[in-house]
Formats: sequence, C-alpha cells, structure tokens
Amino acid sequence: MKREIIVVTGAYGTDVVQQYGGQAALLPIIAGAGADGVEIRRELFSAQELESLPALAQAIEQQQLFAVYSAPEALFTPQHSLNPNLPALLAEAQLLKARQLKLSLGHYQPGFDFTELKVALEQHPIKLVVENDQTPDCGILSLLNAFFHAAEDNHLPVSMTFDMANWHWVGQDAFIAAERLARHVSYVHVKAATHGLRGWRAVALDDTDGSWRGLLARLPLDAPRGIEFPLQGDSLEAVTRHYVNLLRAE
Repeated sequence: MKREIIVVTGAYGTDVVQQYGGQAALLPIIAGAGADGVEIRRELFSAQELESLPALAQAIEQQQLFAVYSAPEALFTPQHSLNPNLPALLAEAQLLKARQLKLSLGHYQPGFDFTELKVALEQHPIKLVVENDQTPDCGILSLLNAFFHAAEDNHLPVSMTFDMANWHWVGQDAFIAAERLARHVSYVHVKAATHGLRGWRAVALDDTDGSWRGLLARLPLDAPRGIEFPLQGDSLEAVTRHYVNLLRAE
C-alpha cells in the first residue's frame, strides 16, 4: 500500500509563500519532491488568488496532485450554532476540486441538531474533516470525542484530521487522544513540537527525540499524512523530498 503524502503550503512559512508569489508557485516544488497532494491554506491567499480558485485547481491537476482545502475557521460559533460561512467554504473547496475541507471544531455543544449540517454537506460533495486545534476551550479531547460520537450516531460524512502536536498546546496527552479518536481519523497532520521560553513551537522531525513515530503508529495506516512542520533549507525541494520519503517509509 502506497501511503499518500500531502504537503501543507504553510509548512514553508508565510514569508516564503509571499516571496514565491503565492501558493501556486510552490506546486512544482511539492510535485518534484514526490508528494501526492497539497493542502491549500485559505489564510495565505491574496484577495486576487481567492477569486481564481478554478485556475489554481487546474495548476494542481497539471502537477498531478490532489488538494485539501484548509480554512482558519471553526465549524461551530461561540454561540454553539453552525458557522454561517460553511456553505461558502464548501463551495470554495468545490471550485478548488479539493477532496476535503478542513476546519477546526469550535464551540460544539452536545445535543446539537445536525439537520442543517447534513443539508449543507448533501449540497456540496466535499468531505468535511475537523481538526483538533490549539484552543484550550475547543481543541480538547472530551469535546472532540463527544462530537465525533454524535456525528457517527447521526451518520454524518465527517471525519477527523488528527494534528499530532496540537495536543501540547492544550495540555493533553496525544497518545490517549489517539487511542480514543483513531477510528474517526481520515487525515493526519504530522507535526512535532518543542517547549521554549515563548511556549510551544513546531519543529522539523529530525530535530526531535523521535517519539512522533510511536504516535503515528497508533493512527490509521491508510490515512494520508500531511507535512505541517517547518520545511526550511537551501533547497526546498530537497528538504521536502527528504520528509516525503521518510513519512512514506514509516
């Protein structure tokens, strides 16, 4: 089984994305490194780029990649209602020909009526994936566990993006989270972090103690693996290829 590897454009850093002139300019690097897909980040778009999603979709296809679309928004508002932007975000993902739209959970409240969400997902054939984020009130295991159990009970086509390092930011054990949530996971954000004077920060896998391997092994082997840790070096293609090969072999 060939493991699918996705490169998150944000792994190169905002400054590099801007220096290259946008996320489309990174596609040849990602494809040249042997990756299978690219995660396009909405927060890295200029207004002009956001208006030309079909052109970006075409560029992604030309590089023989597939796309995941990530928006820096939550599925649920602080008032526990569904994000009113969800239909628009799903439509953007559709224009991008993305496999998935990735959001954070936000302020989910158990007992929520999923009818509106079901309708929105039926109108747009895009799979929704919900990620554990770095917010201590929303990115915690108990809330995510409750949501995914409810989604399963309601036969919602929603699964999880498991970010391996974000549990550090909310003070929770990633291994326990993997044990509880693994069966809901369809996409893994591979990331490691270290703690310094300014708190937690993401680091490249080669700069860690290697414990990420044990955590990754507890997650579904068939889930695509996204590189979201910093990709830096004299040759971006070479460093990207190094980690694409590493994660494909793990």
